[in-house]
Amino acid sequence: MKAVPILLAVLGLLLATVMVGYFGLGDVLDTVTSIGWGGFALLAVWQCGLFVVLGSAWDVIVPRERSASRPWSFVWARTVRDSGSNCLPFSTMGGFVFGARALTLHGASWPVATASTVVDVTAEFLAQIAFAWIGLAILVRRAPDSTLAVPLAIALAVAVAACAGFVWTQRGAAPIVIRLGKRMAGEWFTETGDRIDAFQTELQHIYRRTRHVAAGASLHLIGWLCTGVAGWLAYRLLGSDIDVASVLALEGLLNITLGAAFLIPAAAGVQEAAYAAIGALFGLPPEMSLSVSLIRRAKDLAIGIPVLLFWQIIEMRRLRVAKQS
Repeated sequence: MKAVPILLAVLGLLLATVMVGYFGLGDVLDTVTSIGWGGFALLAVWQCGLFVVLGSAWDVIVPRERSASRPWSFVWARTVRDSGSNCLPFSTMGGFVFGARALTLHGASWPVATASTVVDVTAEFLAQIAFAWIGLAILVRRAPDSTLAVPLAIALAVAVAACAGFVWTQRGAAPIVIRLGKRMAGEWFTETGDRIDAFQTELQHIYRRTRHVAAGASLHLIGWLCTGVAGWLAYRLLGSDIDVASVLALEGLLNITLGAAFLIPAAAGVQEAAYAAIGALFGLPPEMSLSVSLIRRAKDLAIGIPVLLFWQIIEMRRLRVAKQS
């Protein structure tokens, strides 16, 4: 099972390489470099601001009396979560484990960190589906004759059913989370096997606060809309005159596609293929959409690698203190 994500990642990288070669390496690189360092810095700063929104969405669902973590701790943990998913050879699930681990270093217990992660992921998935429906509505309005409208609507209906099933199965999710944590994080989870009941208790307690969960989902929807604006900025910096609504539609449909590829580390290859295919629906050249995808990956690496290194420094200091005490 450990080899499956790596195999999928290798296949995805091969697909991305073939696509770049097919549409012309020189054209793609020229388009990428045209953004300039100033444009790249703007996108990176925008992403850092987006982490504040996403961390706040996680923070709002956790009762204050259940955790000593401060709001900035959730922003940091969310940054670690996404950095792990984008930069390391693990599926998206690995990022969830790393984010929960980072949160425990700042005052949250394992039951609270893992239960709130599950609820936050659920709230984000709901917001992602809403964002995708917005994208589909824009696509139908702009291109009513598109042959993709019906298949995409069916896919979104399946996503809604999958989300409902995911919420229903969370009643017995604790053993799965613990087992996954031990596989991904090793000794960090050695003491969590006897905390399954505590996990389920925290999960139920969080879900009883319906308004806070709804607030978290609303913040996530704002986050998805901000992601769409980031895509629009990237296309504009590359010289396209595409409007915001079209990029919101593109990003909405793109992200639901990437969500279906959660087993593939960093959605390698899938992201590039989706950008090229969906971008073509809005008249965007494939090489430009591929360039936006590559810029997005470069931005993720530029932010994610320093974050992961700093996180490891925190871990090493913690271990050093533990050995001395």
